[in-house]
Amino acid sequence: MLALRLLNVVAPAYFLCISLVTFVLQLFLFLPSMREDPAAAPLFSPALLHGALFLFLSTNALGNYVLVIQNSPDDLDACQGTSARKALCPPPSTHFCRVCARVTLRHDHHCFFTGNCIGSRNMRNFVLFCLYTSLACLYSMVAGVAYISAVLSISFAHPLAFLTLLPTSISQFFSGAVLGSEMFVILMLYLWFAIGLACAGFCCHQLLLILRGQTRHQVRKGVAVRARPWRKNLQEVFGKRWLLGLLVPMFNVGGESSKQRDK
Repeated sequence: MLALRLLNVVAPAYFLCISLVTFVLQLFLFLPSMREDPAAAPLFSPALLHGALFLFLSTNALGNYVLVIQNSPDDLDACQGTSARKALCPPPSTHFCRVCARVTLRHDHHCFFTGNCIGSRNMRNFVLFCLYTSLACLYSMVAGVAYISAVLSISFAHPLAFLTLLPTSISQFFSGAVLGSEMFVILMLYLWFAIGLACAGFCCHQLLLILRGQTRHQVRKGVAVRARPWRKNLQEVFGKRWLLGLLVPMFNVGGESSKQRDK
């Protein structure tokens, strides 16, 4: 249990450090390396477009990350009171989290990178956090590949060029042909690639469970759920105004379950 609580502190710090390093590299290396096209208008310069896109991805990733932490799942006290509230708390939806030391409703899993349980109130923000984190990492990897290609004059036209970049760069680094800053960017490329693929896979898996009306906790326990149309399951998590929540990180986009809780 002590190891889990320690991981609950280390993992968010690790994520924030990666986010800070990514922002610094984008601001001080990738953006300055983009030369403006003299024939292009200043409004559509590569550096400006790249900065705007990265700002959009990172804002949504960090914004939903904060909302996952702030919008914690309801605890068991929310089931007390009116019959309407008790109807929202069937036994299969409750679970005691040892790390958080509380019973959460519509429990899916405990996310160590946010240090919080994922449930009905923050599931939408968690899915969007995974989505935009994967997009931000993969986009940073593409920008980093362009930077390394220009600095080291390496061609990535061959499909195996990216896979052989790390061992080749390590040997060149110890021989002095590759600088320390360039080697650091190369290491970050593989880290962005790994985090991006992991978050994308986790996001797809979570969306599949939402469409089925299930949670990871129910799948692990083998709990059968009532069959419902996938549109209703999706609307319960993302709400009717799902497009607004997809573009801007926000608490509530009109989910049915959240409306019932507010009554």
